[in-house]
Amino acid sequence: MTYVVLENCIKCKYMDCVEVCPVDCFYVGENMLVIHPDECIDCGVCEPECPAEAIVPDSDDRAAAWAEANRTYSTQWPNITRKGEPPVDADEWKDKPDKAELFSPAPGKP
Repeated sequence: MTYVVLENCIKCKYMDCVEVCPVDCFYVGENMLVIHPDECIDCGVCEPECPAEAIVPDSDDRAAAWAEANRTYSTQWPNITRKGEPPVDADEWKDKPDKAELFSPAPGKP
C-alpha cells in the first residue's frame, strides 16, 4: 500500500504533509503535491496532517483516479523536503469540489 494525493490538494498545497514525511517522498507541482509510490513507506503520518484531506491510502476508492498522476508527476517534478508557503488563496480553495480541471502539469519550486 502507498498513499495518494487527490485533487483536493489542487490550489491549496498546504505542505504540512511534507514536514512529517520520514522518507521525503513528496514532489511539488505548480498547484499541487504528489507522492512517489515507490518511495512511500506507508507510514501514514502525512494523512492526518493535510488540512484539505487530500491524502488517502491507495486502497481508498477515491485514490484510483489520482494514483497514476502521482506516479507520473513524481518522476517529473522536483522533490520537496520542507514545508513552504501555501498559496495566498489556499483557504478559499480548501473545500471546493471538482478541482481536477484546474490541475497544472507544470513543475513547482521546492
